[in-house]
Amino acid sequence: MALLESKPITLGTTMPSFELEDSYGDRYTLVNSVGEKGLLIIFSCNHCPYAQAVWPRLITLAKLAKALEITTLAINPNIHPDYPEDSPDEMAKYASEIGMDFPYLIDADQSVSRAYDAQCTPDIYLLDHHLHLCYHGRVDDNWQDEALVKREELKEAILSLGNGRPLSEQQFPTMGCSIKWVNRS
Repeated sequence: MALLESKPITLGTTMPSFELEDSYGDRYTLVNSVGEKGLLIIFSCNHCPYAQAVWPRLITLAKLAKALEITTLAINPNIHPDYPEDSPDEMAKYASEIGMDFPYLIDADQSVSRAYDAQCTPDIYLLDHHLHLCYHGRVDDNWQDEALVKREELKEAILSLGNGRPLSEQQFPTMGCSIKWVNRS
């Protein structure tokens, strides 16, 4: 699995609209999903060890965000024949197993992932209620061992956004497995 970092995106960028389904056929749009104060979008998958390591933290942070009127969506860009563990059926099973209580959406044609310039799993985007990017970075400073975390950058960003405080402009890229792009040639 190729290790990649997220690409820098200018803070304040208005993020592209989308409409995607979850494993149950329920449809979600960017505009209808944003909470009163914002939206946390997580591009991720089931099989990546980097994603697996931080899923529990992301689920906890989604609960914090919800309490602050920030909703959460996860988007799986790895709908790829070589990765059956990331199929829509497996997504539903995995979400249930890990206690995910927010939508886990299927980016079957990878168009949303491309529009967001997502690179890896996980790739994390925090938008304000106007759909402007205000955080694009890592969960914290130690993806491997939560007990060794010293800086919780995503938590700090969620708290700042939810409480109407300015967010730090210093943001560190997330890293993870490369998105498994489907060759469309």
